[in-house]
Amino acid sequence: MIPVGLSTASVWPLRAGTGFELAADLGFDGVEVMVWVDSVSQNVPELRRWSRRTGMPVLSVHSPSLLITQRVWSPDPVVRLRRSVEAALDLEARTVVVHPPFRWQRRYADQFPDLLAELEETSGIEIAVENMFKVRPPGGRRDARMSAFRPSIDPTDVGYEHYTLDLSHSAAAGMDAMALAHRMGPALSHVHLADGTGIPKDEHLVPGRGNQPCAALLEKLVTGGFDGQVVLEVNTRRAPSPAHRMKELAEALLFARFHLGQ
Repeated sequence: MIPVGLSTASVWPLRAGTGFELAADLGFDGVEVMVWVDSVSQNVPELRRWSRRTGMPVLSVHSPSLLITQRVWSPDPVVRLRRSVEAALDLEARTVVVHPPFRWQRRYADQFPDLLAELEETSGIEIAVENMFKVRPPGGRRDARMSAFRPSIDPTDVGYEHYTLDLSHSAAAGMDAMALAHRMGPALSHVHLADGTGIPKDEHLVPGRGNQPCAALLEKLVTGGFDGQVVLEVNTRRAPSPAHRMKELAEALLFARFHLGQ
């Protein structure tokens, strides 16, 4: 069976420990740790305690790749990625999710493919590069969009051993998610399951509430022999109550299980 995990980002602004608790309560197969400003998410021994306490294995670690996490663990992106791989090893996770380098990280971008190959070979961890989307430039027109990533928002333009397909990102990019999955081919090893309406914004809706082919992709994973992981990465920050947040996550899990034939 394809494991279905819960990203700790799905409970933000609550802390990572709540993600472990809700994953256990709702019947997820494990957790993806989003490493960011939450101090618990940066503390590997504390994460290990949460995993033991809840019985939820850590399936994957999301490296601190966001703009707001550029100084988490280190201001050097190479160090951040190396520490992400070390954390994955310590937590017995299979995968590290990472974004492509930003355009201004020229030295990091130049060594990025070789760095990934080295880390994968020495650690055995799959480092899955995620598809991204264009953003409005500072002071730009409302409809102006530019890529903040080098060389592009589509990691298949370079070619890596492992990919993460994020359906909220494909919506924001106006990208055909099924065509992207086809380009990724057998290197697709990780899916961030969410939805989007197609507006140029990272919405991370509960799957089924936007226009992305969430159901079709999950069904294709099953018939195509996918042996990776599916992680729900949805936005519940506006949930008016803990019960409402739990209901949203339960609906997202039910969607995933149903279309994976589970």
